[in-house]
Amino acid sequence: MDKVDKKIIQILQKNARTPLKEIAAQVFLSSPSVSARIEKLEHEGVIIGYTARVNPQYLNYHIKAFINLEVEPLQKPVFYPFIEKIPNVVECNCVTGDYSMLIETLFETTAQLDHFINELQQFGRTKTQIVFSTSVEQREVPVVTEEK
Repeated sequence: MDKVDKKIIQILQKNARTPLKEIAAQVFLSSPSVSARIEKLEHEGVIIGYTARVNPQYLNYHIKAFINLEVEPLQKPVFYPFIEKIPNVVECNCVTGDYSMLIETLFETTAQLDHFINELQQFGRTKTQIVFSTSVEQREVPVVTEEK
C-alpha cells in the first residue's frame, strides 16, 4: 500500500460518498485508476465496508452503556451466537483484564438495559457503565501518509 492508497483511504473515511472524480483530482490520478485501487483495497480486506453514521438519539436510543462480562472460554461457542443476535449490541470485544468481554449497547430505556443484563448474567458476572456524554465520537482510523 503506497501513499496514494493511504490518501484514498483518508478521503473515503471522511466521506465514503466522495465521487471518484473528486478523489482522482485529490490524488492526481484518473477516475478509472482510483476505481481500480479502491477495488483492490476492498478485495484485500483493507476497506471492509461503507456505512452511514446515524445519531442514535433520533431513533430513540437514549441509553448508551458499556457492559463488562466475565465469560469462561468454554462458554464462548454458546455466547458468540447469542450476542450476535442482539440488535442492541453495537460492538462486542474480547478483552484482557478481570472481564473477558466489553460490550457496547444502545437501548431506549433503562428497563430494557436491565432486562438485557439479566440475560447476560447466565454467562457470568457483569459490570455496567451508563454513558452520560461522549467527548470524542468514533472516528476514522489514523492513516500515516508519510513513508518512513
